[in-house]
Amino acid sequence: MIIGVGIDVAEVERFGAALERTPELLERLFLPSEQVLPSGERRGVASLAVRFAAKEALAKALGAPAGLHWHDAEVCSEAGGRPYLRVRGTVAARAAELGVRAWHVSLSHDAGIASAVVIAEG
Repeated sequence: MIIGVGIDVAEVERFGAALERTPELLERLFLPSEQVLPSGERRGVASLAVRFAAKEALAKALGAPAGLHWHDAEVCSEAGGRPYLRVRGTVAARAAELGVRAWHVSLSHDAGIASAVVIAEG
Protein backbone atom coordinates (compact mmCIF):
# COMPACT_ATOMS: atom_id res chain seq x y z
CA MET A 1 0.00 0.00 0.00
CA ILE A 2 1.27 3.48 -0.86
CA ILE A 3 1.40 5.68 2.21
CA GLY A 4 2.77 8.80 0.55
CA VAL A 5 4.22 10.21 -2.65
CA GLY A 6 6.47 13.23 -2.89
CA ILE A 7 7.98 15.04 -5.85
CA ASP A 8 10.33 17.99 -5.97
CA VAL A 9 12.37 19.90 -8.53
CA ALA A 10 15.37 22.19 -8.07
CA GLU A 11 16.93 24.52 -10.60
CA VAL A 12 20.59 23.45 -10.65
CA GLU A 13 22.03 26.92 -11.32
CA ARG A 14 19.93 28.50 -8.58
CA PHE A 15 20.89 25.76 -6.12
CA GLY A 16 24.57 26.26 -6.99
CA ALA A 17 24.23 30.00 -6.42
CA ALA A 18 22.68 29.35 -3.00
CA LEU A 19 25.64 27.12 -2.08
CA GLU A 20 28.07 29.84 -3.20
CA ARG A 21 26.25 32.54 -1.22
CA THR A 22 25.93 30.36 1.88
CA PRO A 23 28.79 27.81 2.00
CA GLU A 24 27.63 26.40 5.35
CA LEU A 25 24.47 25.22 3.59
CA LEU A 26 26.41 22.27 2.22
CA GLU A 27 27.12 20.96 5.74
CA ARG A 28 23.61 21.77 6.94
CA LEU A 29 21.85 19.85 4.14
CA PHE A 30 24.17 16.92 3.43
CA LEU A 31 26.06 14.27 5.33
CA PRO A 32 29.74 13.94 4.38
CA SER A 33 28.92 10.70 2.52
CA GLU A 34 26.47 12.60 0.30
CA GLN A 35 29.00 15.28 -0.59
CA VAL A 36 31.50 12.95 -2.25
CA LEU A 37 31.44 10.26 -4.92
CA PRO A 38 32.64 6.73 -4.09
CA SER A 39 35.93 7.70 -5.78
CA GLY A 40 36.41 10.40 -3.14
CA GLU A 41 35.97 13.40 -5.43
CA ARG A 42 33.39 16.05 -4.54
CA ARG A 43 29.96 15.79 -6.13
CA GLY A 44 28.98 18.36 -8.73
CA VAL A 45 26.19 20.83 -8.14
CA ALA A 46 23.68 18.86 -10.26
CA SER A 47 24.24 15.77 -8.12
CA LEU A 48 23.81 17.80 -4.94
CA ALA A 49 20.69 19.54 -6.29
CA VAL A 50 19.04 16.21 -7.10
CA ARG A 51 19.83 14.93 -3.61
CA PHE A 52 18.28 18.05 -2.14
CA ALA A 53 15.18 17.48 -4.29
CA ALA A 54 15.03 13.89 -2.99
CA LYS A 55 15.08 15.06 0.63
CA GLU A 56 12.29 17.55 -0.13
CA ALA A 57 10.29 14.83 -1.91
CA LEU A 58 10.82 12.50 1.06
CA ALA A 59 9.44 15.13 3.44
CA LYS A 60 6.40 15.56 1.21
CA ALA A 61 5.83 11.79 1.10
CA LEU A 62 5.73 11.90 4.91
CA GLY A 63 3.19 14.74 4.94
CA ALA A 64 5.80 17.49 5.40
CA PRO A 65 5.68 17.49 9.20
CA ALA A 66 7.68 20.06 11.15
CA GLY A 67 10.81 18.90 12.93
CA LEU A 68 12.44 16.62 10.35
CA HIS A 69 16.24 16.98 10.30
CA TRP A 70 18.15 17.08 7.00
CA HIS A 71 20.83 14.69 8.26
CA ASP A 72 18.20 12.10 9.22
CA ALA A 73 17.67 11.31 5.51
CA GLU A 74 20.61 10.12 3.43
CA VAL A 75 20.44 9.72 -0.34
CA CYS A 76 22.71 6.83 -1.30
CA SER A 77 23.53 4.95 -4.51
CA GLU A 78 24.10 1.27 -5.13
CA ALA A 79 27.27 0.25 -7.00
CA GLY A 80 25.33 0.32 -10.28
CA GLY A 81 24.05 3.83 -9.57
CA ARG A 82 20.51 3.02 -8.43
CA PRO A 83 19.48 5.48 -5.68
CA TYR A 84 18.05 4.49 -2.34
CA LEU A 85 17.25 6.19 0.96
CA ARG A 86 18.67 5.54 4.40
CA VAL A 87 16.60 7.12 7.19
CA ARG A 88 17.22 7.56 10.89
CA GLY A 89 16.15 9.76 13.79
CA THR A 90 13.27 12.14 13.12
CA VAL A 91 12.61 10.79 9.63
CA ALA A 92 12.60 7.15 10.76
CA ALA A 93 10.28 8.02 13.64
CA ARG A 94 7.75 9.72 11.36
CA ALA A 95 7.98 6.84 8.87
CA ALA A 96 7.31 4.35 11.67
CA GLU A 97 4.27 6.37 12.82
CA LEU A 98 2.84 6.08 9.32
CA GLY A 99 3.78 2.43 8.86
CA VAL A 100 6.37 2.94 6.10
CA ARG A 101 8.29 -0.28 5.41
CA ALA A 102 9.95 0.52 2.08
CA TRP A 103 11.07 3.50 0.01
CA HIS A 104 11.19 3.94 -3.75
CA VAL A 105 13.19 6.82 -5.17
CA SER A 106 13.87 8.11 -8.66
CA LEU A 107 16.36 10.90 -9.42
CA SER A 108 16.99 12.80 -12.63
CA HIS A 109 18.75 15.96 -13.76
CA ASP A 110 18.65 17.37 -17.26
CA ALA A 111 18.44 20.78 -18.94
CA GLY A 112 19.33 22.53 -15.69
CA ILE A 113 16.56 20.94 -13.62
CA ALA A 114 17.03 18.32 -10.90
CA SER A 115 13.95 16.26 -10.03
CA ALA A 116 13.14 13.52 -7.55
CA VAL A 117 10.17 11.31 -6.78
CA VAL A 118 9.85 9.41 -3.51
CA ILE A 119 7.20 6.80 -2.71
CA ALA A 120 6.67 5.61 0.85
CA GLU A 121 5.25 2.07 0.92
CA GLY A 122 3.61 0.36 3.87
